[in-house]
Amino acid sequence: MEPSLPDLRSLSRGEMDGLVARLGEKPYRARQIFRWLHQKGAATLDEMSDLPAALRERLGAELRLDVLARAEERRSVDGTIKWTWRTQDGKLIESVYMPEPGRKTLCVSTQAGCAVGCTFCMTGTMGLSRNLTAGEIVDQVSRVNRRLLELGEGAPPRPLTNLVFMGMGEPLHNYANVKAALDVLLSEDGPNFSNRHVTVSTSGIVPEMRRFGEETDVKLAVSLNATTDEARSALMPLNRRWPLGELLAACRDFPMKRGRRITFEYVLLGGVNDSDEDAVRLSRLVKGIPAKVNLIPYNENPGLGFRAPDPARVQAFQDRLVAASVTAVVRRNRGSDIAAACGQLAAEGGPGDPRRRERAGTATLTGRGSAG
Repeated sequence: MEPSLPDLRSLSRGEMDGLVARLGEKPYRARQIFRWLHQKGAATLDEMSDLPAALRERLGAELRLDVLARAEERRSVDGTIKWTWRTQDGKLIESVYMPEPGRKTLCVSTQAGCAVGCTFCMTGTMGLSRNLTAGEIVDQVSRVNRRLLELGEGAPPRPLTNLVFMGMGEPLHNYANVKAALDVLLSEDGPNFSNRHVTVSTSGIVPEMRRFGEETDVKLAVSLNATTDEARSALMPLNRRWPLGELLAACRDFPMKRGRRITFEYVLLGGVNDSDEDAVRLSRLVKGIPAKVNLIPYNENPGLGFRAPDPARVQAFQDRLVAASVTAVVRRNRGSDIAAACGQLAAEGGPGDPRRRERAGTATLTGRGSAG
């Protein structure tokens, strides 16, 4: 199939209706195709066995059906699974599955690489290769649902219960495709995720935050990671464009419909942003915003020059926030032994991965908030 052809998997439910009408087919065929793609995770047109052969042939002639290839699968001692996927044009992206009692969460990537360049994050070392299409974002969910059923992890038809857009990339830099993917993922004829079980993370792309709040019902997470502009600009260069004052104003203006609250993600870096003074400033910054704070002890990465804080320092930081009436939880690190934890995604094995030399010769299983 020609790469220039539209991707069938990226079509919205409304666009699928339009396609079927243009092909002169009965309207119910649109629902059939959409369900095959997004409920059953069909990888080929031939799998759509209740569609007439002539319709499958026309679909194959007029559209392409991209599917992610599983390049690597690695399982952590804590049950976390990280997959590296290869796109049709050879880009490597990662998704991370994190099972917990009553919840099975997938951390989804939205870009191949990332342009934000946070200095503590492995994904930032890759630079940005390109945005993922809506179909590639959605297909991570489809491939994982299928794989989990193969592994006996969860009940059909959809083992996954929660999605976090915290993998490789900045979701709001790929707004249109992320929004299109959300429309599919929340559709009754698609995977039908609840908006309460989907969270999109941003490093603070202020102009897109209100639009996101108005056009979606899912939850927002904001990577804060520092309490002064000087410190945040050193850690997250985009703070020079949208400093803390603008970012926090956008958070206060964020539409809090359907009982929403913002999650502030705060990566604790030993000796950098984990002081008692930082905790006091943080409590003042988030005051008056319906929010909770996720404290994330740093997952150490080779060559980046940061270290994890002492557990006692993490506890003291949390205690300061709680004493100031801030809801603050310490997020348990998952999958650090397979480089699947927050800030560790870098498409291992790819040319942009600084760990590749370290892992040469290491055996892996083969065929991922923020996690990237």
